[in-house]
Amino acid sequence: MIKCQLNTDCEGPISLNDNALELTCHFIPQGMKFFSQVSGYDDYLADIAKRPGYKAGDTLRLISPFLKAYGATNLKIERYSEANLSLVPGAKEILQFIRQRIPIFIVSTSYEPYIRVLCRLLDFPLENVYCTKLDIDGYEIEERETKRLKELVEEIVAMPPLEMSSDVQYLQDLSLETQKIIARLDDIFWREMASMKCGRLLKEINPVGGWEKAQAVLDSLAKTGNSLSEVIYVGDSITDVEALDLVRRNGGLAISFNGNRYSLKAAEIACISGHVIVIAILTCAFSKGGKEKTLWLVRNWNHSAIRQSGVNDLLMDELISLYPSTLPRVEIITDSNRNEIIDESETFRRRLRGGAGRLG
Repeated sequence: MIKCQLNTDCEGPISLNDNALELTCHFIPQGMKFFSQVSGYDDYLADIAKRPGYKAGDTLRLISPFLKAYGATNLKIERYSEANLSLVPGAKEILQFIRQRIPIFIVSTSYEPYIRVLCRLLDFPLENVYCTKLDIDGYEIEERETKRLKELVEEIVAMPPLEMSSDVQYLQDLSLETQKIIARLDDIFWREMASMKCGRLLKEINPVGGWEKAQAVLDSLAKTGNSLSEVIYVGDSITDVEALDLVRRNGGLAISFNGNRYSLKAAEIACISGHVIVIAILTCAFSKGGKEKTLWLVRNWNHSAIRQSGVNDLLMDELISLYPSTLPRVEIITDSNRNEIIDESETFRRRLRGGAGRLG
């Protein structure tokens, strides 16, 4: 058996939730529209403007003052998360199966209260998790600031939606209307709110996204003594791009699981599946024969090749039970198939995860 480890995102490969979106919908009026606008602004800052010090996933710090203004507390967030946690089929059993064989680390942008709930359900050790620390009870917001934040929610919800096609590279490529919306959001978050007492939340909450996820992978290697070429990284969104890229460039296996266009541009293998068993099969192949054997398996993706790769008998039986004829799509991403895979993966992602699947 080859030494290796699995580092995986949480929301997408393990759970169906987008906890930040769901919390926003629960606590804030018209939360879906508000979150979609802030998430789109987050995509712009991280992927187009490349604002210094800003990273994908910082939506979680942008929404935090508003959650506080609408009465969110640590206890309320944890209770809501516990009542609404939803796993990808097979996630609990497959994670336990893999954990018996190799180290696993969860690398998630999600707030810590949600991750605590997830770890209790999965019986997964918190010390093997990287996530966004949140102690919302540790912040106070004055009444006048609460009133102003609620007015800003109404203003943001009333804005036309941010429209940005996937080929936009610069602010100037956007319509004048979209540029005006972005300018107003810049003013709200980085001038007005930054000068308020609630601005502490913007400054102090540090979501684990973008390069923070890549750093988490490196930190986990310091714990296991493994190298980047011995890492299997599974991600699905813009927050995973740097980690996927780091692992792929250094000889590890970078997998997009029901991913969107951002993760599919950084990953080497695409999985489009309603069950996590495909991750277990790729992990088994990697642990038995390394990256080359895993890529061979993906190129010859069928029941016979999977059995030939030496996959565990119990896993093989479960796969046949779940997929007796047609397997989920697992494919090496190339320049010629990338756009087609993006269309199929994003469609499947929306069907599986609903509103959460539409976000970056």
